[in-house]
Amino acid sequence: MPGQTDKLPRPGRSIPNPAAETVTKATPLLAQAIQDIGNDVAALFDILLPVPGDPRARLVEAMRYALLGGGKRLRPLLVTATAALYGADRSAALRVGCAIEAIHVYSLVHDDLPCMDNDALRHGKPTTHLAFDEATAVLAGDALHDFAFEILADPATSGDPFVRAELIQVLATSSGWNGMAGGQMMDIVAETTTFDLHTITKLQQLKTGALLGASVELGAALAKVPVEGRTHLRAYARDIGLAFQIADDLLDHEGDAEKAGKAVGKDAAAGKATFVSLLGPERAREQARMLVDQAVAHLGPHGAEADLLRDLARFIVERDH
Repeated sequence: MPGQTDKLPRPGRSIPNPAAETVTKATPLLAQAIQDIGNDVAALFDILLPVPGDPRARLVEAMRYALLGGGKRLRPLLVTATAALYGADRSAALRVGCAIEAIHVYSLVHDDLPCMDNDALRHGKPTTHLAFDEATAVLAGDALHDFAFEILADPATSGDPFVRAELIQVLATSSGWNGMAGGQMMDIVAETTTFDLHTITKLQQLKTGALLGASVELGAALAKVPVEGRTHLRAYARDIGLAFQIADDLLDHEGDAEKAGKAVGKDAAAGKATFVSLLGPERAREQARMLVDQAVAHLGPHGAEADLLRDLARFIVERDH
């Protein structure tokens, strides 16, 4: 669509950070961390994805449009916060965070397509297939998926090939049929099938929870935390993943479309069972708060250095978009 790409950030230009302007109900520590991760992720994407001077330009412009247009960057923040607990290099953690953000964004680009959710808005702006076209959006999503693994496989992310292999394995598993993509398929089936609470929980553990869990796991893997030393981190990630989805269901049920930057009320319109429809708003809200309390308790072995992860867990259920 002519004119849309004129506003895209280009290498060397100032990159807007919408997250820094929209974070409410966050502690000062978390608000600063969200602003910092938003700036750092945007700057790194700007460097890693220069627009070529050939016919591929439209594809890369669509990738940049999707990547640089907003979001709170919670997954990269989980990566960097977890890695920081164990003294891992922040620049390496940022690269890993960009990889999982690329996966997350590709999933949104494809999810917004007419063959999936057919959404017109994402982060308050036209979805990628409307800003460009459907074919370009499909290719942009495909390329973002590949881009994520290109980042992880690069020795610049880690000089240790065993670490790189684990990073790739974690992200591949969490984004494939045993993770996000599998959950998305279950979500499609939910449009024509009635799911019980157990099945809805499984769906959301895959569709939403898998990438959130992978964010924590990737940070630990980068820092070379032994697998047996990650049990509490995995429990933390599991609980915030479910809490995040319950909060999303509540926002879809009673949220503000303008604040959300996307349509709300879609689940009810589609007749999908959700935590809210099965439990009711108040019980769902109580469940989310209980999960957050559990998540914070899992961080008991850590001191003040884990306060950012604690604040992030609480923010998940207190956010208004």
